[in-house]
Amino acid sequence: MKTILKMMPVLILLSLAANSEAQIKVDLKKKLEQQVNRRLNQKADQAIDKALDTVEDSITGDMKKDGSTNAGSAQQNGTTGQSQVNASDNSGEKEGGQQQETLQSYSKYDFVAGEKVIFFDDFSQDAVGDFPALWNTNGSAEVVTTNLFPGKWMKFVMDQCVWTDDLLKLPENYTIEFDIIPIGGLEGDGMSGWHMRLMQAKNAKAWDSGSAPGNGGFQFQVEYFGRPGYSTWFYGEACAPSKLSGYIDGDDKKQKMNQKYHIAIWVQKTRIRLYQDQNKIVDLPKGFPAGCVKPDRLRFEYGAAMISNVRIAVGAPDMRSKLITEGKLITYGIYFDVNKDAVKPESYGTLKEIATVLQENPDVKVKIVGHTDSDGADASNLDLSKRRGASVKNELVKTFGIEASRLESDGMGESQPVAPNDTPANKALNRRVEFIKL
Repeated sequence: MKTILKMMPVLILLSLAANSEAQIKVDLKKKLEQQVNRRLNQKADQAIDKALDTVEDSITGDMKKDGSTNAGSAQQNGTTGQSQVNASDNSGEKEGGQQQETLQSYSKYDFVAGEKVIFFDDFSQDAVGDFPALWNTNGSAEVVTTNLFPGKWMKFVMDQCVWTDDLLKLPENYTIEFDIIPIGGLEGDGMSGWHMRLMQAKNAKAWDSGSAPGNGGFQFQVEYFGRPGYSTWFYGEACAPSKLSGYIDGDDKKQKMNQKYHIAIWVQKTRIRLYQDQNKIVDLPKGFPAGCVKPDRLRFEYGAAMISNVRIAVGAPDMRSKLITEGKLITYGIYFDVNKDAVKPESYGTLKEIATVLQENPDVKVKIVGHTDSDGADASNLDLSKRRGASVKNELVKTFGIEASRLESDGMGESQPVAPNDTPANKALNRRVEFIKL
C-alpha cells in the first residue's frame, strides 16, 4: 500500500503529461487548420482584388467641369472631384496601391526639367470618349478617366500608333516627361507592354510605316512581361554602324500592370538619358550621332497603356545666374499631385540644384512663391499656392539642410499669370514655383 501511495504522484504527473500532449496535438491541429484557412482566404482575396483592379482600371466616366482644375497635370491647382476614387488621398500610398516614394528615395535622381514648355497635354481640353485633339493615329485611342488615378488619360489598346500631330521643333537640348500606366487587353488578360518612339518623321501628317520608321530615332519599349528595353535606328552609311540596343534587367525595373510610372527623357546633343521613376535606366553618350537624325515626333504604339501629363520643354535653366544675378528664378521642375501640396519625389533633381546654389551663397535669402493657373476657385487656388510654397521651403530645410531663417514662403494663386490661360501648354507655364532673392 505504501508503495502504491508513493507511486501516486508519479502516475498523476504521467497522466497530466499525456493529457497535455494530447491537448497540444489538438491545439496544433486547430492552428494548422486556421493557418490553412487563412492562407486560402488570402489567395481568394488576392484573386478577387486582381479581378476588381482589372475591372476598375477600365471604368470610364464623363467628367463635369464644376470649377475644377486640369486634373492629372504634373503641377496642379484648384479642387477636383473627377476621379471616382483618389487613392493618393492616403499619404502612405500611391494611386493603385503602390508604396509612396519619399523625396529622399530619389537621392540619385539628377534629372532637371527643361525651362520653356513647348508641348504639354494632360487631355483636360478633350471630352471623355473622344480622340485627343493634339494627336493623330492610324488606329484608335480615346480619352478616359479611372477611379484609381486622378485626371484624364489617353488610353490605347492596339497594334497601331498614336503620335503628336504637329511636328516638334526640338533644339539640341530638351526634356520629355510623361506618366504611363501599362494595362491589359491586347492579348488576353495579362499585361500587353507598350512602345514609345522619339523619331524624325518622313511625313509631317501621316503614319511612317515599317519596323524602323521615318528617318531614324530612339525607341523605349516594355515587353509583355514587364522588362524594359531600348534601341536606335538610323539610315545612311555614316550612321548605320551607330545603332544601339539593349535590355534593362532586374525585377525592380520591371513594370507591372495597372501601376503608374513616371518616364523622363533628357537629350543633350548626342546624349540620351532615360529615367523610370527614381532610376536612370538608359544612358547613351552617342545615342543620337551628330548629323544622323533630328527628332521631331513623339509616338506611342504596339501595346496597351494609358498616358497623361506629356511635357516637352527646352533649355536647361541656369539657376545660379537667374537667382544670384537676376534675382528671380522660375522653375517648372517642382511637381505636385493634383490638389496636393506635398512635393513629389521626382522634384529632387531641381531642388538639389537650387539647394547647391543656396549652399554656395550662404548670405542669400529667398522667398519661395507658388503660382497656379486660373482653373478652379480663386480662394482655393490662393490657399493651395501658399501651401505649396511652404512645402518647398520645408523640403529645402529638411532634406537639403538649408537654414529655415534664410527662407520665406508665400503663394499668389492665379493672380500673376505669365501666359494666357487658354491652352494646356500655357496653363502649364502658369503653374510654377518662383524663388525671389531678398
